Amino acid sequence: MVEVSNKLVEVKDLKTWFPIRTGLLRRTVGHVKAVDGVSFSMEAGKTLGLVGESGCGKTTVGRTLIRLIPHTAGTFLFEGRDVFAIPPKQMKPFRRQVQMMFQDPFGSLNPRMTVEDIIGEPLQVHRIVSARQRRDRVADMMEKVGLSSQHLNRYPHEFSGGQRQRIGIARALILEPKFLICDEPVSALDVSIQSQIINLLQDLQKQMNLTYLFIAHDLAVVEHISDFVAVMYLGRIVEYADRDSIYAHPLHPYTQALLSAIPVPVPARQTHRIVLLGEVPSPANPPSGCPFHPRCPLAEGRCAQQVQTLESKDTPGHLAACWKTEESRRRYLQRSKKD
Repeated sequence: MVEVSNKLVEVKDLKTWFPIRTGLLRRTVGHVKAVDGVSFSMEAGKTLGLVGESGCGKTTVGRTLIRLIPHTAGTFLFEGRDVFAIPPKQMKPFRRQVQMMFQDPFGSLNPRMTVEDIIGEPLQVHRIVSARQRRDRVADMMEKVGLSSQHLNRYPHEFSGGQRQRIGIARALILEPKFLICDEPVSALDVSIQSQIINLLQDLQKQMNLTYLFIAHDLAVVEHISDFVAVMYLGRIVEYADRDSIYAHPLHPYTQALLSAIPVPVPARQTHRIVLLGEVPSPANPPSGCPFHPRCPLAEGRCAQQVQTLESKDTPGHLAACWKTEESRRRYLQRSKKD
């Protein structure tokens, strides 16, 4: 379990399994274990980057926390209260405090609604302000995210991709939440626009004291915005540390492989690329023991038999779920040297 002080968010042993049903009677014959025992804590005003390959379960974590997807087991404490125990009819106060940004800046916006209606709808649902005040609040929020308030009556298709993502940010922040789940918010944008959105999110975080769960597969982006990083593989967190530690001294072989794939601006400084063999196992039939052992170059007998939990391996707060972190780090440093 990843522990921090001054906890705003605390997730304990979160599991989200999807049933596999077959036959005329739709009997459950198995489960897709999209999230299988994820635990972490977050401090107010900080950013946790959640990274991993497509299909590792990171988006499912975000959608489960906001209760768009039902959880199978585990707890989610927000300001000390178990969110999963809140009855559906009493969820409105929680919705005001926790919001989500989605990956697709166009598909997440209703094409039949104007920007004013899209951003102002949460205010209307929660009945916070009058109609006249709502328009003023929307205009102020548009200016805050870098959009002109003169475009209140425009529709989503009249904006560029970066502008549509700013609309999504404005909609998520109009209720002034404390916790924002960002589900790959820049992956569908051009590189130049990505930097603008990341800088905007950082500025808003300082202004509004926001806490981010930043879900992404681009480790270069995660390094820029995150205070802490958690690496997921096949529904589990395999390494956790503060940003500087995990990028300077990765311990898990999977983390090392991900970092070796980051493009380097100067080709002469490109490190040796670690190519993982084999395919990602199916979450419907995960391997025994360590989920990474079928692709790990350091795997040994016990890796296939026992599950290594997250433990401190290097410095306090740097956790890894691997038996052979010392040998893994030594080999990684050797590969990183120029040939």
